[in-house]
Amino acid sequence: MIILALDSSGQTASAAIVENEIVRAEYTTDYKKTHSETLLPMLDEITGRVGISKNEIAAVAISAGPGSFTGLRIGSATAKGIAMALDIPVVEVPTLEVLAFSLWGNDAVVCPIMDARRDQVYNALFRFEGDQMVRLTKDRALGIDELAEELNGLQKRVVFCGDGIIPYREKLEELLLVEHLYAPAHLARQRAASCGVLGMRYFREGKAVPAAEHVPVYLRKSQAEREREKKMLLKGDRA
Repeated sequence: MIILALDSSGQTASAAIVENEIVRAEYTTDYKKTHSETLLPMLDEITGRVGISKNEIAAVAISAGPGSFTGLRIGSATAKGIAMALDIPVVEVPTLEVLAFSLWGNDAVVCPIMDARRDQVYNALFRFEGDQMVRLTKDRALGIDELAEELNGLQKRVVFCGDGIIPYREKLEELLLVEHLYAPAHLARQRAASCGVLGMRYFREGKAVPAAEHVPVYLRKSQAEREREKKMLLKGDRA
């Protein structure tokens, strides 16, 4: 069984081919170009290198959010387009699970943080128990002060991953009272291989949706939506 996996939920763009328990190919970049410029060429490259035919792909796994509004839209549109063309389902893998899964087996509380702007991060907490990744919280957008207070209350060792490390590390160092560390660069960002392996598990568990039904998970309204609502409220006040 072959799963094609995509992740464009953050600054990195990543594509992978997972066949059963083997990652056959992975292509990840984080360099200036937009995801719309890189994602499809990356897919063409890895499928050509591995030599799979399109009718061998069982499903498309997509890092479904939260994350960058633009990145999520590009990834979702790409996943839906491929899946609809091949008449195969989409496996929606939460982005924060993709990040945490790269730290498999860690004995600390795994804390992915993605920069959500406005002094907030997208976050969820996880821990590993045997061969299971256990979710401790739902996905949420919260302030870095609030997150630090929660982690201090847990009184557990914490490991951080995600692109929120760079902008918020200094603040975390000021606020945290518990033992903590940060994932190294090769484990800190989203990887399509993690999305694909998780996607394979979820697909086997029946967790897939028809391509036409897939929608990304934003958690928050976009800046454009917030500004539009603000303008509508102002118009209402003047009426």
